[in-house]
Amino acid sequence: MGNIVLWTLIRLVILIPALWYYSENYSGRFDWAVLSISIYLIIIHPIINAYKIFEENNKKVREESLCSKCKHFDESAVLCMKFDEHPKENYIPCGTEHFEKKSLIPK
Repeated sequence: MGNIVLWTLIRLVILIPALWYYSENYSGRFDWAVLSISIYLIIIHPIINAYKIFEENNKKVREESLCSKCKHFDESAVLCMKFDEHPKENYIPCGTEHFEKKSLIPK
């Protein structure tokens, strides 16, 4: 997930000066259209695609792994909060030693 944020920031840092240059040199009645289309194509669309890939790659970990049933598991980031590590299909950060089943009663 951090990779998605990093590349979004990098694209944003490149896009802002490019749009500024465009507005200074080619200003016209299509400024808002160019701004809107470029933000969607260069920032928003890649975020959506990267998030879909992230979801697909971590689907088995969130649904089928032992970590997903532990109270230390953060499903949104696919992260073991106790060890601050990402579980994989064949890797459990605690080695099942610190597994604590999620409570059935919501907080």
